[in-house]
Amino acid sequence: MTDFDPTNLASTDPRQFAQLIKVAPAGTLQEIMRSDLRRRILDEIFSRMPGQFRPDRAGNTNAVIHWRIGDRPDGGHDTYELVIAGHECTLSPEPAHRPRLALTVGAVDFLKVISGNGNPVKMFMTRKLKARGDLSLAANIANLFRMPRA
Repeated sequence: MTDFDPTNLASTDPRQFAQLIKVAPAGTLQEIMRSDLRRRILDEIFSRMPGQFRPDRAGNTNAVIHWRIGDRPDGGHDTYELVIAGHECTLSPEPAHRPRLALTVGAVDFLKVISGNGNPVKMFMTRKLKARGDLSLAANIANLFRMPRA
């Protein structure tokens, strides 16, 4: 399993996805994330996030998190909104709330972080991952979701 085939992402489990991202060259990932498949890939990843949420680790966390994924072919970004409230995480179809935390990251770095193949602290320190708002929530976000490991 060395070829990243985004057309089969819906049938790929998180561990397989993490392995695919780990072995795919950055150039291949960049090309895919600039293609017509970008939205499909991001939609699939974010649709799975509520299922990866760990309510037992959320405590009394209530937060709106915006993920801003850059490197779109038009130079823009895609924004996804996760709402954590009442020990549940939901994906909002459109960003509609003021975020407690906004994370901005390039497309390839996003794939690496979300698959457990990138170090978000290192990316933050090198400004590849930008966090605006509640930095303590940003530091705890990995504890709130099950992260796949390759």
